Amino acid sequence: MTTTQRMIDIPRPPVTEKAIVARLILPEENDREVEESLAELRELARTAGAVVCGTITQRRARPEPSTLIGEGKVNVLKGMVEELGAEVVIFDSDLTPAQGAKLEEILGVKVLDRTQLILDIFAQRARTHEGRCQVELAQLRYLLPRLTGRGSIMRQQGGIGVRGPGEQKLEVDRRVIRERIRRLEAELETVRQDRQIQRKRRNDTGVFTATLVGYTNAGKSTLLNALTGADAFAEGKLFATLDPLVRRCDLPGGGQVLLADTVGFVRRLPHTLVAAFRATLEEVREAQLLLIVVDASHPAREEHISTVRQVLEEIKAADVPSLLVYNKIDLLPPEELELLKQERTSRLMVSATRGTGLRKLLETVEQRMALSRSMVTLRVPVARGDIVAGLHRRGRILRQEVDQNNLILEAEIPPALVAQLSEFLVRSE
Repeated sequence: MTTTQRMIDIPRPPVTEKAIVARLILPEENDREVEESLAELRELARTAGAVVCGTITQRRARPEPSTLIGEGKVNVLKGMVEELGAEVVIFDSDLTPAQGAKLEEILGVKVLDRTQLILDIFAQRARTHEGRCQVELAQLRYLLPRLTGRGSIMRQQGGIGVRGPGEQKLEVDRRVIRERIRRLEAELETVRQDRQIQRKRRNDTGVFTATLVGYTNAGKSTLLNALTGADAFAEGKLFATLDPLVRRCDLPGGGQVLLADTVGFVRRLPHTLVAAFRATLEEVREAQLLLIVVDASHPAREEHISTVRQVLEEIKAADVPSLLVYNKIDLLPPEELELLKQERTSRLMVSATRGTGLRKLLETVEQRMALSRSMVTLRVPVARGDIVAGLHRRGRILRQEVDQNNLILEAEIPPALVAQLSEFLVRSE
């Protein structure tokens, strides 16, 4: 098996490395944007297994072509690396292959950019076969243009915790990597087709699907657990969940909805990941309702909402009906919570950990589900209890009465079910 054939499957011990985070500040960027981005980079580094021991920034009119930051600042950074004993430097932007190689040569330690760091986290978090394939595909697509070397001896910059293809000497050539990419693409296309079949079956049964989306660490998995009793993995780190999870949820009116949890979004989500997670993200595009979960306690919550909407645009899911759900309201100071409640913006306020607002959320989902359904009157033989049970499971019976050997039922049901029950149909709206 070549190095590229299952790079992220190679078991590695957890490693904690000391890291310095670095950022180039361009003229159009304000101090608040810079600090929020650096704070997120530090959290990403922590999630990957690093301990951030220093931060360095430089404001310049334009990037330095060879090293991103200026020569003098590189020398300052080299001094910090030596003084603090740092083992990795992480830049809050994407580096060109030449910049990464030059910086590693000067600094004498591993150098990562933002995309590499996120890929490293995804490699650590992927648990299912599908997730691992998606991450490996993203890694290889990122790796391919960054291979350098003499003959067949290739090198590529490292990752945190020696995970993924990052830190290895890769004795492969571009042809081998391209072939591996083609095989992964074919395998994930099969996954994508299987998911389409599953979605078609769900649509045929008329089950309403709502998908949880949001910025990473907004509490989507915790909310899924609170609403469905699922045991989804939830942790106070970025990208705790990569693999989609779908669970049934009982509604206050007696119906059911399918709730799906998905990978969290982040600023500048790498395009290689968006492309590789196509099959997973299609769950978002095909949903009937999106629950955009927001960490209400985060100071950058408005920027997080903007980022989520940008990603939804990118994956062509911006037109899917949505509800804005402010989670973690228990972490807000009382005065700030009161101000939020007074705003006229349409949103729901919940705390997944305390159960606050969850019934109101489910009632709102139920109302949205009703808008997507047809009002029908059915004449069903009394002996057909299976149809009545199916209506309770897949729709909502509003009224029923007995007429000799038949039940006259008024119900809200999904369009797919209207066609299936056409022989019993008296009236449809």
